[in-house]
Amino acid sequence: MRTRFNRTLDIRRTILIADDEMINRQILIHKLGRFYDTIEAATGRETLEKIREHRADLSLIMLDLNMPDGTGYDVLREMQEDEEIKRIPVIVLTSEAQAEIESLQLGAVDFLEKGKDMPEVVVARVKRSIELAEDTMIIRSTEDDELTGLYNRKYFFEYAKLLRRSDPEQEMDAIAMNVERFHIVNEIYGRQFGDTVLIKLADIARKILNISGGLAARSEADTFFIYCRHLEDHELLQEIIREGLQGMEHAAKVRVRVGVYPKAPPEISLEDQFDRALSACHSIRNDLTRQIACYDEALHEEQMFEERLVGDFEQAVSEDQISVYFQPQFLIPQESQPILASAEALVRWDHPELGQLRPNRFVPTFERNGLISRLDHQVWRKAAQHMRAWKERYGMTYPISINISRIDLFDDELEDTLSGLIEEFGLDPSEYRLEITESAYAEDSRQLAEKIQRLKDRGFTIEMDDFGSGYSSLNALTELPLDVLKMDIKFARQLTGDQNSHKMISIIMEIAEWLSASTIAEGIETEEQLNVFRSLGCDLAQGYYFSKPLTAEEFEALFCRYLPKEGKAC
Repeated sequence: MRTRFNRTLDIRRTILIADDEMINRQILIHKLGRFYDTIEAATGRETLEKIREHRADLSLIMLDLNMPDGTGYDVLREMQEDEEIKRIPVIVLTSEAQAEIESLQLGAVDFLEKGKDMPEVVVARVKRSIELAEDTMIIRSTEDDELTGLYNRKYFFEYAKLLRRSDPEQEMDAIAMNVERFHIVNEIYGRQFGDTVLIKLADIARKILNISGGLAARSEADTFFIYCRHLEDHELLQEIIREGLQGMEHAAKVRVRVGVYPKAPPEISLEDQFDRALSACHSIRNDLTRQIACYDEALHEEQMFEERLVGDFEQAVSEDQISVYFQPQFLIPQESQPILASAEALVRWDHPELGQLRPNRFVPTFERNGLISRLDHQVWRKAAQHMRAWKERYGMTYPISINISRIDLFDDELEDTLSGLIEEFGLDPSEYRLEITESAYAEDSRQLAEKIQRLKDRGFTIEMDDFGSGYSSLNALTELPLDVLKMDIKFARQLTGDQNSHKMISIIMEIAEWLSASTIAEGIETEEQLNVFRSLGCDLAQGYYFSKPLTAEEFEALFCRYLPKEGKAC
């Protein structure tokens, strides 16, 4: 239930009484003066002057229609042209019944017949008109987003439902629009710049509505919704976005994504329509080749697939369908053969109906819905169990890197959870390496640096995964307690024979040396790639050139081939 304005507060509201006859003004002042402060005007011109002078204080105007130097009709017309004063409610004073309709059409909220209404009726109608105007003002103030002036999410859906009911045959598009990694834009360029971007997006939404009609809202943070007549020309949408950002500082760093659910079926709820538009928008995350995506049957099937994975997860945990594979990592000294040194723990889902699922099929879904922490805990425990078994059989184990998601980093019990696993399985923290993606550091590098330092203080080795993907700044690196930089896989995939392709790798090697961190090359598939990284001083490498990801049993066999002399025999 909406809380009403507290009218018991001792607030004296002000009323303007506009009438050319002094006796009429005095009668109204006598009726209303006990409850309200009053201002008088005798002509149309004076009425407008008093309205503009006291516009911030006026709660109501009592307006005679027949005045010299500008009639009451003239006053009403002028008020409708001025946004600052049109909000003030007007009760028309007239003895002409025919004047009622025209007065109401010009914005009056009520009328009183001169000399006929009892004093208590006048007071009651004035009070009610003021209350209605104040309630309307409060509602309007809550329906708009304060920064952009667009509707907020709640009122957007209410008005969109009214719009749909008013013309159910009209083909409509549900459009979702947001900014790629807006939190990073905020962090790098500041919140004031971020607000400027949001205001620009609101202006872009309005330009789209100027073409198509409809409604727009800021749904949350950097997400905007547009409900409009069907648009065939998506190139026009792109042009509107481009022009809307043109001239803005750092415009090249702002990438706007758009998801469209075209000709959204009216039998699907508006909330579901915009969920689907958002799904289309999210589908082009990190895809620099596309700015607009449409929700279609293929995307619908993918969404249904994701929902099935979420629904099957509990069964996967209870039936032990989650397994851990190991990607071997090798030392690559320049003068000798590669030597097995460690491994990365990778997750697989052995689904009873869908077969074995690789992490790219389910990890992004679980990252979005929060299940990733439970999945990570399963992988951490299984990796520790295997390490303990190898230690018991061979008197040693190789260090294993486990993935720590961004959500895990905000778990207050993370340090205790990981330390508990180390203690439970009799491992050394240096054997249990923590791999954190570079993008996770961009969320709040200072807060995360403190968390990671606490993990490092407990003896864990800290690795930055996907280094060079572009999310961390050199300034942030100085705050992060890192032991290993694991280069993004693109460096191996884009490697060519010219010197320019080697230059960035050399720079990363220099950064690592500056940080006193070792380096790992990921995605090595050819001898040529291996030789380049080896020649540039990279410490370790992994990829299909050495081995595919292995089951625990397969890794154990590899383990045995490289077992040091001091280890137990296989």
